[in-house]
Amino acid sequence: MTETLASAAEVQVPASSRSDRTRSFDVADFPAITGREEEWRFTPVKRLAPLFADRATGAQLAVDEQLPAGATAETVDLAHATGMGILEPEDLPAAIAAANAPGVRHYDVPADTELDGPLIIHADGRGGDEPVHGHVLVTVGANAKATVIVEHEGRADYSELVSLVVGDGAAVTFVSLQLWADGAAHLGQHDAIVGKDAQLKHIVITLGGEVVRLNSNVRYAGPGGQAELLGLYFADAAQHLEHRTYIDHNTPRATSNVMYKGALQGVDARSVWIGDVLIRPEAIGIDTYELNRNLVLTEGARADSVPNLEIETGDIEGAGHASSTGRFDEEHMFYLLSRGIPEVVARRLVVRGFFNEVVQKIRVPAIEDVITEKIEEELARSVL
Repeated sequence: MTETLASAAEVQVPASSRSDRTRSFDVADFPAITGREEEWRFTPVKRLAPLFADRATGAQLAVDEQLPAGATAETVDLAHATGMGILEPEDLPAAIAAANAPGVRHYDVPADTELDGPLIIHADGRGGDEPVHGHVLVTVGANAKATVIVEHEGRADYSELVSLVVGDGAAVTFVSLQLWADGAAHLGQHDAIVGKDAQLKHIVITLGGEVVRLNSNVRYAGPGGQAELLGLYFADAAQHLEHRTYIDHNTPRATSNVMYKGALQGVDARSVWIGDVLIRPEAIGIDTYELNRNLVLTEGARADSVPNLEIETGDIEGAGHASSTGRFDEEHMFYLLSRGIPEVVARRLVVRGFFNEVVQKIRVPAIEDVITEKIEEELARSVL
């Protein structure tokens, strides 16, 4: 398995700063997407073209909500949502989704509230031909604690903007599950603003869909914020699963940790992970690390992994990244085979162990059970 490592002393700086990206709710501020742009060059833009059209279709997902005591939900307009301090979109599809969604679905957890169970949003694609646009806003007040789970199933061409506002001292776990049926396409941008001394655990699990491309972005509203971004994906033949993370360290003494792991099997199975970290001059005393590992199970699969660190101050605790893509660990295989375990069983054990590091960090039992079940389904279809 090939692996690249970097520290603050040897960083990879992108050709242009992430701080230069356009941010706007105005669709007209973004150029058309051709696929030649750096941020789109890995993406099958032809398949996603219907989601690049700036028009409202009226199509919607079928949504079922489970709200624990203390949480509320309402639909507001975009002007109301922007007044809550949400971040502006950084790409054209997210701006289009915000402009054409039939409203902003706002879930709120008041200050000093601790939910006694997860807030669950189950969204089911109805299989229609028209693109679906959505905008979800989650606000968690100061010193509150909440777990929010969004599940996507069925088939749709869906483009979303998710806005998270985490109040000072709050602790939030946000989980996005992509369990789409074959033929679905999903474009998503998740923007989180993390308050002073707040904690955000953002989890992305992508196991279904034809094409899925998710951007997860974090900024800080005060010093001492903590962000942990976890991801797990399993790409089968002809699936394209793309994940991009961006941590904007814009305040002192904040921390971030990114860990994404993926497995690929089958001809034309494709995964892409791009991890960007920007450490601004004012971000003194921060600590950040990002990790991406990919396990390629068969010939014909491809994983692209590109970590980037952009550091504008040397007064930090630490900054680094690691990226690896490869086949099975031969030492693990030899150990299992030498103990009489059949090769097919041994290979599946290695895959389960590979994902276990991420699964153990989720700490939402219901989600861990779903992930374990879905991974077993993937392995049952495996060509190993």
